[in-house]
Amino acid sequence: MRKFPIVLLLMFFLASSAHALEWAYPFVVWNGDVYEVKLEEMIEESEIGKRLGEVETKPHEMTGDHYGNASNYFPIGTNYYEIKGISTSTAIAVENNEQWVEAVYAHKAPFHIKNILSNVFLIITVAALLMMGMVYYVYRKNRSTRHV
Repeated sequence: MRKFPIVLLLMFFLASSAHALEWAYPFVVWNGDVYEVKLEEMIEESEIGKRLGEVETKPHEMTGDHYGNASNYFPIGTNYYEIKGISTSTAIAVENNEQWVEAVYAHKAPFHIKNILSNVFLIITVAALLMMGMVYYVYRKNRSTRHV
């Protein structure tokens, strides 16, 4: 009989609980910047400029960590556009059910290592440098063996 309260108490303390992250506002991340989406601020089609990109990733549900072009509200594939006459450092447009809503710059996105690892330009540059280093090494090795 004494074991029952102890077992019950242990189960209570050791039981796993589910946690869900609650976001303060819907956002999109583009080009390393976080934009707060103003769902009530509609933008006319005539004000929409060129396509800038799209949502490519979703934040982690428990930690909120995100990288690349991410959104906590919009599905992957949602397009971003520039707004004519407004700098992208101020605001961008986000497609929402065949309409566009304004997303206002909030702050820089936090650093995430995947931002570097997913940068195609960086990967190509590193690969080219490695190839040049290998070519140089082979050239030097062949040149030194011919003079012996």
